[in-house]
Order: sequence, then C-alpha cells, then structure tokens
Amino acid sequence: MSQRIVERVVGKLVTDEGFRNKFFKDPEKVSFFEGFDLSREELEALARIPKAALAALSERLDDRICRLHVPGEPSEEERVP
Repeated sequence: MSQRIVERVVGKLVTDEGFRNKFFKDPEKVSFFEGFDLSREELEALARIPKAALAALSERLDDRICRLHVPGEPSEEERVP
C-alpha cells in the first residue's frame, strides 16, 4: 500500500469531476488506466468515500485548482487509439 498514491487519488477525486464520475462507476478499471497501483483494500476504502462529500468539497475550492469538466467531452480513454 502506498499512502502517497492514495493521497493523489483523493486529490484527483476532489479536483477532477470527470475522474470522480468515472471512478465511482468502475474504480478498479479507472485506477489502472490512470496508473494508480492500488490494493483491493485501498480501492474499497476510496470507493466508500461519499461522492457527494467530494463534490461538496470541490465546490468550495478555488476554481484555479480544479480541472474543468466539460460534459459530453470525450474521455481520455476514448481519445487513446
């Protein structure tokens, strides 16, 4: 287990709405695609974080530190050949 990777994922969950939405649909697949080497226990713990709590925190952050999410924009997965 790597606390540093878990912290990076939590940060991305807070600051990147697109990642957050994809993560909660399929945490294992999205984490693998993003290069986050997480254990089963870490994935389960992260998936138990209330999505609404992450979104609420994100709304309180300065826009300059959050990634702009454009609904309907192709995901990175769709852009990769």
